[in-house]
Amino acid sequence: MTGSLIAIVAHLLIQLVAILRVLLRPHREPASRIAWIVVIVAIPIVGILAYWWLGEVNIGHRRVARLHRVVNRLPPLASRDPSMQDVNVPERYQHLFELGRSISHFSPVGGNQARLMEDSNATIDSMVADIDRAESHVHLIFYIWLSDHNGCKMVQALKRAAQRGIKCRAMADGLGSRSMIKSAYWKEMKDAGVQVAVALPIANLLLGPLVGRADLRNHRKVLVIDGKVTYCGSQNCADPEFRVKAKYAPWVDTMVRFEGPIAQQNERLFASDWMTYVDEDIDDLLQAPIHEGKGGFPAAVVATGPTVRNSAMPEMFTTLMYAARRELVITSPYYVPDESLQSALCATAYRGVETTIIFPARNDSWIVAAASRSYYADLLAAGVKIHEYVGGLLHAKTLTLDGEVALIGSANLDRRSFDLNYENNILLCDPEQTGAIRQRQQQFLDHANEVTVQEVEAWPVTRRLWNNSVAMLGPIL
Repeated sequence: MTGSLIAIVAHLLIQLVAILRVLLRPHREPASRIAWIVVIVAIPIVGILAYWWLGEVNIGHRRVARLHRVVNRLPPLASRDPSMQDVNVPERYQHLFELGRSISHFSPVGGNQARLMEDSNATIDSMVADIDRAESHVHLIFYIWLSDHNGCKMVQALKRAAQRGIKCRAMADGLGSRSMIKSAYWKEMKDAGVQVAVALPIANLLLGPLVGRADLRNHRKVLVIDGKVTYCGSQNCADPEFRVKAKYAPWVDTMVRFEGPIAQQNERLFASDWMTYVDEDIDDLLQAPIHEGKGGFPAAVVATGPTVRNSAMPEMFTTLMYAARRELVITSPYYVPDESLQSALCATAYRGVETTIIFPARNDSWIVAAASRSYYADLLAAGVKIHEYVGGLLHAKTLTLDGEVALIGSANLDRRSFDLNYENNILLCDPEQTGAIRQRQQQFLDHANEVTVQEVEAWPVTRRLWNNSVAMLGPIL
């Protein structure tokens, strides 16, 4: 009996310590605290273990310290700090770029040109062509890099560039690209002179929480050539058939090729990631003066992650929503919002802005699909138009407002992108380029079914119960 009593007391003490940690952990929303406490109390052993592995937003104290050292000693990006007027940002949109600057410390730069890629295969072909034309260096980061047709095209392009004396640095996420990292292609690149590195390598699963949470990932997709050309968008380095999840194919992405000073901002972003994991100083590449071309448009990199200020990405999204006056169109594969984002999206429609959001009809995550649909009724009641794309898994992450401002990049409208993943986006102000992205959004709409109020009201009780139950776990997903 004494032994059983000791075991019970020990169990309660461990449970109490876990609950206290949930309550004391900084930068956690009340809904998240409540959800974790419910899980720990309802299923104590499983709940405590789940919190041990998934409850802390921590990439490891040593990594955080090194990242901060790297970022703090990076040289100034530009030789001057232009005003918003200097780069032709209209006054009504200056606050958007000011918010972006407060997140990533990148001021908007003018003189940029851009071209929206036709599709995933055209993107890889364009990237390969740019790498083949490189004169100095090639830098890239991918979350997922597969050893399929497009993935191997990239491998061969990097090998060719390295063999002709171009400095090539390639980084891939330790989880998303684990098959490539373990493959013979990774070694082939190293043997050819390509410098390779792993972002957030996977530690021992049992002891992993001591050195960093395993599902905090580098979700960025960045390619920079000679500090002059860069790409930004949703596409990983893979075929649209996406063999690892082929039944949802094709993966439908949106990627933009940029030329101009915005490439130097992505260069700096790459450098901060690279020098966090590789003992190499590449500061000299960041000291080239900015050369703004004639014409062009203003743009700025907005990069977020678990070591950036809390809630930076939802702040960016909600501020863009509130800035819309006529039209707001969003595409995203994953929608698990916090309260502020859901309220902002509804409020945008309530105040008369034509608000449209496009999701995939079939989602590769059944959890996210259920959680997303739990929000449909409130969105529709507010006047938000919801469409579900039926031409594959719509993976594009785009936002356009009033035909003038666009945000494109890697961030989803979910808590993983808000709190857990390193993301990269570019905010731009240009009617022509925004129009091109808006036209692509229209193509998605042309292959999508509109979700109606009547349809959602007709869902059986079991479906609504399931969706809402899953959504309750949103704060801990």
